[in-house]
Amino acid sequence: MSTRTAVARRPSFLRRMAQENSKVRRLDGLMLVAVAGLCVIGTLLVWSSTRTWAPGATGLVKKHLLNEIIGVVLCAVVATVDYRAMRAYAPLVFLLSLVGLGLVLTPLGATINGSHSWILLGGGFAVQPSEFAKVGLVLIIAMLLAQPAEGTDRPRWLDVVLALVASAITMGMVMLQPDLGTAMVLAVIMVSGLIIGGVRKRVIAAMTLVAAAGVFAAFYFQMLEPYQVARFTAFVDPSVDPRGVGYNSTQSLIAIGSGQLLGKGLLGGGQTTGRFVPEQHTDFIFTVAGEEFGFLGSVTVVLLLGVVLVRGLKIARRCEDRFGTLVAGTIVCWFGFQTFINVGMTIGIMPITGLPLPFVSYGGTATFANLIAVGLLQAIKVRGQSFN
Repeated sequence: MSTRTAVARRPSFLRRMAQENSKVRRLDGLMLVAVAGLCVIGTLLVWSSTRTWAPGATGLVKKHLLNEIIGVVLCAVVATVDYRAMRAYAPLVFLLSLVGLGLVLTPLGATINGSHSWILLGGGFAVQPSEFAKVGLVLIIAMLLAQPAEGTDRPRWLDVVLALVASAITMGMVMLQPDLGTAMVLAVIMVSGLIIGGVRKRVIAAMTLVAAAGVFAAFYFQMLEPYQVARFTAFVDPSVDPRGVGYNSTQSLIAIGSGQLLGKGLLGGGQTTGRFVPEQHTDFIFTVAGEEFGFLGSVTVVLLLGVVLVRGLKIARRCEDRFGTLVAGTIVCWFGFQTFINVGMTIGIMPITGLPLPFVSYGGTATFANLIAVGLLQAIKVRGQSFN
């Protein structure tokens, strides 16, 4: 048989993708469509909220698009890796994340918006290691709790202790920045990992009591920063200082409420154009959706995020490998908690914290971490044994 004939008979790339056993066909297409939709909406909202003040005709949109392209590449690379092999590299990823957090506390670290959480790279780019720490903690907790004790379906006590130590170190380094919002996400990753891993309920209950006592002690002994206390005060009663600590909450409610059912249209929001809401392209980007896309547009954003969460739960439930279940489950809890906090603080049901809206808010490192997590979910979906 000639070489030309062999090449002619070789299935094309598109035909190989269409085959029933193709890994591409095993991807969770609905999740990817939802993530793509959120990224597109996020780009439009970033454009609208920055076009009047950011340098250049298109503001920060080009940089945001570049971040998304890099994030998509990282997602694709992670999705092609056998997630079970990642178990062996989990300690390395975790240690690298700690190195990044440590570098922030050196002279290489930089303070942006009151948080010493960044490392400046030059050229207008910066990296926030605490975002990658979320991925590192997900992997190390899944690795430690994936191996059950002999004769049980629960993790070994030593592994539980190690998971708690790893979480405490990560959260402690983040709190030194200080970044209370990210520390809360890390705590959710830890607790969700313990619950999914099968740790006894009384242990979880005891940890909850200890955490509650710690929160009480932080307030009682005035261990929190003044601005953090002020945020909780404004959450309880925004009218206490409407031009100070209560300003963000008041203005975000005005922006969302003014959008009514259908919104004022893209680029038509007066609150957005006038920059009445601070950090509207990052932490408060949901207010842009509320003002310019209205109630229906805001609900669309929430529903798309809900699709990501539901599909992630399905992946976690159907995966027959404990490591994969733990990774998928903790990622879903991470996304779900961060979404609830971000949306909740803009509509006045949660105190203000510096947490971006996944896949929508502007931010390079957060975009990378979120899309890497999506890549992990896709890797588990593709190689799970019960997705036939």
